Amino acid sequence: MWFSNTRKNRSRRTSIDDGCSIAGSHGSMATRPPSISARMSRSLSSTHAPYRRGEAAGQGVGAAVHNVGMTFHRYVALGDSFTEGVGDPDPARPNGWRGWADRVAEVLAATTTDFGYANLAIRGRKLPAIIAEQVEPAVALQPDLVTIHGGGNDVLRPKVDLDALAAAYDDAVGRLAAGGAHVVVFTIADPGLNPVIRMIRGRTAIFNEWVREIADRHGATVVDMWRMRGWKVAEVMDDDRLHLNPVGHQAIAIEVLDALGVQHPLAPLPVPEVPLLDRRAQRHADLQWARTHLAPWVQRRLTGRSSGDGVEPKRPQLSPIR
Repeated sequence: MWFSNTRKNRSRRTSIDDGCSIAGSHGSMATRPPSISARMSRSLSSTHAPYRRGEAAGQGVGAAVHNVGMTFHRYVALGDSFTEGVGDPDPARPNGWRGWADRVAEVLAATTTDFGYANLAIRGRKLPAIIAEQVEPAVALQPDLVTIHGGGNDVLRPKVDLDALAAAYDDAVGRLAAGGAHVVVFTIADPGLNPVIRMIRGRTAIFNEWVREIADRHGATVVDMWRMRGWKVAEVMDDDRLHLNPVGHQAIAIEVLDALGVQHPLAPLPVPEVPLLDRRAQRHADLQWARTHLAPWVQRRLTGRSSGDGVEPKRPQLSPIR
């Protein structure tokens, strides 16, 4: 679901504001929502300089650098299961998950003696709920760094108003940035490899372009998961095929730190061996996955329940992390 089979270099993004964009999941052209279009600048290029991730090691081109050399003291992570850390188990941690955001916080904490980290993300949340429940509590914590990821649970639904979703997201990122925080946003990874959800590829791509445009507007850093290539699904995904495993969470932590220009010691984790299955064995594995993971997910959708019902944020206040 998350990654395709070849890695390509990524370079600085350019954008053209022509007053309209692809809208919804039907591929029609529509005027931008006033809450975004009225505030968009006309620019032929990104306002941020290009950055080579791992430049000292001679690695490929990466995201633009922001706040190079800056030390962050108050980091707040917002989002859904991706940011809560589902798929990266650690029984000693709140809610039983570690995840990429904890891994990022651990690196940032090593750079200062007064670091605080809060994680308000809750699994199963759609973007409107993330905005309604998490943005204002985050602003109240007066962070200097905020990461926010959302939209993945929204584009999975058969009916979603992508323009309205983007307008609300634009307002939320603007609110976070206005409070003085540097904001990091994420595109959704390309679902094209997963035959179960391949049909959402079009609306995922549209949503991602909105995310890039919103980031341009507010000077946010984009961690562009759509453009991440080279990892196989079986290597980075948990058994449920929906959430990252520890290998995947470590990879995202590295991407976030690199995008921010933060020096760090993180390295990719060893990739687990993935057995090669013949067609019969693969069909059996797919059926087992459908019974164990897909059926409960569908049942929750049909009954209006969420995996996050009754779950509290794992780190509701800024506190040290070790």
